[in-house]
Amino acid sequence: MNENKEINQSLTVREPQNEDVNLIYALIHDCNPLDINSFYSYLLICTHFNKTSAVIELNDQIAGYVSGYISPNNNDTLFIWQVAVSPQMRRQGLAGIMIKDIIQRKELENINYIEATVAPSNNASMALFQKLASSLKTKCEKLEFFRRELFEKYGHKEELLLRIGPIT
Repeated sequence: MNENKEINQSLTVREPQNEDVNLIYALIHDCNPLDINSFYSYLLICTHFNKTSAVIELNDQIAGYVSGYISPNNNDTLFIWQVAVSPQMRRQGLAGIMIKDIIQRKELENINYIEATVAPSNNASMALFQKLASSLKTKCEKLEFFRRELFEKYGHKEELLLRIGPIT
């Protein structure tokens, strides 16, 4: 059984479970312009990557979701793949709470860096990761990563790599 962590009387952060997939999938649909992955990918996240992912519940409803994984090329790096917070719960710091919960888990005690890709125009995500770096008393580097040319056929913008750390 997963250990639940109460944020206040009604918010709980925990690892996602298979039973959460329908609610996670619905949440992603409500978070336009967030990319929607296959339903199957969310099932895999809830089984294979649940230790590096989180949901936050409000009154038994999923109010937020973060998926992540340990980078296969850097086992001290947590890559944050997707962050979603329901529109009515935004601007309350829930994304940062979920990410901090993940990096404080015993299984992730060797994590020294957090990485994520963000479109330069995504001000909310940029602010989230800069605020996270500040609260962890470390730096947030912006590095070129996925250039626009890679996405030309798909109308997607370039993605910068944000690298937070070292985390002590």
